[in-house]
Amino acid sequence: LFADKQNHINGIENFWSQAKRHVRKFNGVHKSHFPLFLKECEWRFNNPKPKSQLKLLKQLVKQYIG
Repeated sequence: LFADKQNHINGIENFWSQAKRHVRKFNGVHKSHFPLFLKECEWRFNNPKPKSQLKLLKQLVKQYIG
């Protein structure tokens, strides 16, 4: 019940642990910014290596800016 092929409770707990650690760096996040903060945390969680983050950002810039 708590696990399937893609989701597991440990992964969710790991994500929340990482998100809380990230929010502490900013001494909290304003309520209106919280959804975007969570999206950023999700992106960082799914792209943990700085090299892969940079590669993806470069692809996005190239795609949308030219």
